[in-house]
Amino acid sequence: MNTHFERTGPLTELTSYPQWAQDMVADCESTKRSVVTHPLWGKMSDGTLGRFGTANFMVGIWPVIERFPAYMAKSLLKTRFGRSPGDNLARRWLVRNIRVEQNHAEYWLNWAEGAGVPREELLEGVSPHGTEVLANWCEDVSGRDTLAASIAATNYAVEGATGEWSQLLFESKSYAESFPLKTRVGTLRWLQLHAAYDDTHPWEALEIVCTIMGMEPAADEVAHIGECIKRSYASMRILADRCVEPHRLPEVLNSAAA
Repeated sequence: MNTHFERTGPLTELTSYPQWAQDMVADCESTKRSVVTHPLWGKMSDGTLGRFGTANFMVGIWPVIERFPAYMAKSLLKTRFGRSPGDNLARRWLVRNIRVEQNHAEYWLNWAEGAGVPREELLEGVSPHGTEVLANWCEDVSGRDTLAASIAATNYAVEGATGEWSQLLFESKSYAESFPLKTRVGTLRWLQLHAAYDDTHPWEALEIVCTIMGMEPAADEVAHIGECIKRSYASMRILADRCVEPHRLPEVLNSAAA
């Protein structure tokens, strides 16, 4: 039975959402923590990640940064105005926020350059082996799965975990001070935007998912959404693992040198 859901409590309180959603979020929490507590963020903060790890990070996540508006556009294509409250809510939100994402790619390039990774290495290089798993998953789920699954996997899971690790870095005084004062604000613009305490994007995405699925969706539908969320977290963790490896993988270096 898929009864209508309309949030009545605060957007950013989990108890405002159906019990199935609360249980799903709790079930995914340990997988999410493996991303947010990953050693990568500590190494970046204390300056021990090194040139190769930093390049792996900047180049490895770049395809996701560059393609994120496209993932949202693929979700938008699944909506139909007037078909359901979930469609209408998703459509309005996606149209508004695709525009918000338009400058984030340039901000990421600025961060990479400030960290010593030339933008040409991102634009023309090949992602380090293993880091492509997140971009491939986001492309697949946003293109082939349901509207609820694509929004849950990208806008809820990826944006939510990213907001948390971004806060860790942005609040690190040692990390901020590793950049020249004159260019620090511009260099860390991407990080500042994603570390905002009042960022409601993941919560808005969860509200959309719940509005689409209703109060009592089928158990297998809930299980599928949960697995999509976990797969996003797992893909982020794999990417982070590749960044803390002690060497730069050869295909990127060879491409950048060509």
